[in-house]
Amino acid sequence: MAGGKERALRRRIKSVQSTKKITKAMELISASRIAKAQERVQAARPYADSITGVIRNLAAAGAGGDLPLLNAREEITTVAFVVVAADRGLAGGYNSAVIRQTERAMAEEEAAGRSTALITVGKKPTGYFRFRGHEIAASFTGFSDSPTYEDAREVARYVAERFDSGEYSEVRIAYTRFITMGSQSAEMVRYMPLDTTELSEDGEAGPSADYEFEPNPDAILERLLPRYAEARLYAALLDAAASEHAARQRAMKSATENAEEMIVKLSRVMNRARQDAITTEIMEIVGGAEALRQAATDGTDLLVDQVNVDDLFPARTGESGEPSRPLHFAAGDQS
Repeated sequence: MAGGKERALRRRIKSVQSTKKITKAMELISASRIAKAQERVQAARPYADSITGVIRNLAAAGAGGDLPLLNAREEITTVAFVVVAADRGLAGGYNSAVIRQTERAMAEEEAAGRSTALITVGKKPTGYFRFRGHEIAASFTGFSDSPTYEDAREVARYVAERFDSGEYSEVRIAYTRFITMGSQSAEMVRYMPLDTTELSEDGEAGPSADYEFEPNPDAILERLLPRYAEARLYAALLDAAASEHAARQRAMKSATENAEEMIVKLSRVMNRARQDAITTEIMEIVGGAEALRQAATDGTDLLVDQVNVDDLFPARTGESGEPSRPLHFAAGDQS
């Protein structure tokens, strides 16, 4: 029993050690990808800042008064949610935080009598909502950990077409904002119509250049607003990617530490089982030796009854031709 238990524990320890190697490798991979994701966020920021500045100047010139992307609808009938999460799991609560936030927002809108639509980015939110019977208008997968601008453009184009046609009255983005390596926050922001507060000047008004627009501010703004929407969505995708790697790095680090603790505990249990098995064997040997010693002390006759060889073998004849005398032996007889 003890030997079988020891073998089972040894197999379990080996399995945990194999799992620990996997989680440690995933932790290191995620740690290396976080730095790359942060670099991409920093690299995309100048473009977003520049296009925001241009649109701000155009708006200051009086453009965009009747553009759908800048004007809220008088009546909101359908609210669309762009849910940005991961293609893979093993990232702690990264996926569940965004999904639960979206579920709460959808419940609030439905309670207010508005219809909702879902656009999912990532396999995890797609599988979650589809399994629970929600209708998904569109799903985009395969790039959650390393999105490109073309991926953002594809999603933004799909959403913008339905917003311009009036199918969606309002569009919101649910994603995870990257703050630091150890802190990420699930966010729900309005995507369409664009939030004009983000285009306003922050702080004290400083000197600004006087631009002349050709052909006219409205035409330029109409061309730039879709690019601005794409840049905003791309920034959200990059933030989500960095947050995913950070969450997975923390989750895998915790899993590795838990595996180490489990190995220590199982090793102690295995050593205890092995000691119990050795102690049991020693006690059996000592018990057997004690029984033999007690038998010798009591003078117990351990010899078996005599056995007549003639009963087992045919009679033998001597040299004189007469049958030889029967041979008898007893256990312990050395002759």
